[in-house]
Amino acid sequence: MRKFVLAAALLLAGALIGGAPAKAEVGCLCATAFKAPVCTNTILTCNTKLGGACVAPCDYMKPKMSKRHSKKKKM
Repeated sequence: MRKFVLAAALLLAGALIGGAPAKAEVGCLCATAFKAPVCTNTILTCNTKLGGACVAPCDYMKPKMSKRHSKKKKM
């Protein structure tokens, strides 16, 4: 019985200590008429910029910066 309790304690400790922090922020699922729902960072962004209503919370991830690719020059 001790082995079972010890194994359960070690698994629980490993799950709590080894967990990675969440990288996504809580956002707002913005629904507008005749458009697909979009996840925005705040309720105000949904209401003012998109003219929609916040329906449910979602995991908002900031858009990644696009890399600028250089073009080869013609001679």
